[in-house]
Amino acid sequence: MTPVDTRSKSQQAYQWVKERIALQEFTPGYRLVLGSIAGELDMSVVPVREAIRQLEAEGLVTFERNVGARVSMIDDSQYRFSMQSLSILEGAATALAARRLTADDVRRAREVNELMIRTLDHFDPRSFTGLNQQFHSILFAPCANPRMLELVDAEWARLGHLRDSTFSFVPGRAAESVREHETILQLIEAGAPLGEIEKVARRHRSATLDAYMIHEHPDESLGLPAF
Repeated sequence: MTPVDTRSKSQQAYQWVKERIALQEFTPGYRLVLGSIAGELDMSVVPVREAIRQLEAEGLVTFERNVGARVSMIDDSQYRFSMQSLSILEGAATALAARRLTADDVRRAREVNELMIRTLDHFDPRSFTGLNQQFHSILFAPCANPRMLELVDAEWARLGHLRDSTFSFVPGRAAESVREHETILQLIEAGAPLGEIEKVARRHRSATLDAYMIHEHPDESLGLPAF
């Protein structure tokens, strides 16, 4: 029996568009034609318009008079702001979740990290980023603060259509990243102070931003400050 989708039509449209932005089927600047989307989803334009408004509020879509809705362009400033925010939010969420992680959670996270290590010889930025998100999701998922998780998810979504290219610009950062993953896991296993876990998780995220900004703007100092 086919399961019934209990989401509202606007929620269905929201998720459908959001997934295509994340998968880069709808790339930055792509014009979102509400009528075409409504036809694709077999619904009226009204719920699609509501979905677009929600995506606009999240910064994934921009709306211009006489132009319509387009997938937002992510420039270096937007990327920097989102990565700075994600550094703080994800670091805190990881620390808040640390005591709730089970041995099985840590094992699964380590298996994902080991898979990331194996992919380094035949590096594919998009696949690596997918695994990277999976790794971090395991670590912060048990966070008991639902608002914190919503904010983390929102920033991941905001970065979705640029994120897979980050490691393309700085592929050397990938090897450093998996080593830092293991450090985070060891701190969690050792029951390290939550403040230390948060600081290391935060620096891990900011290091990716630093590597990208140094590569793109070698004459500028745009990295995150050490906390």
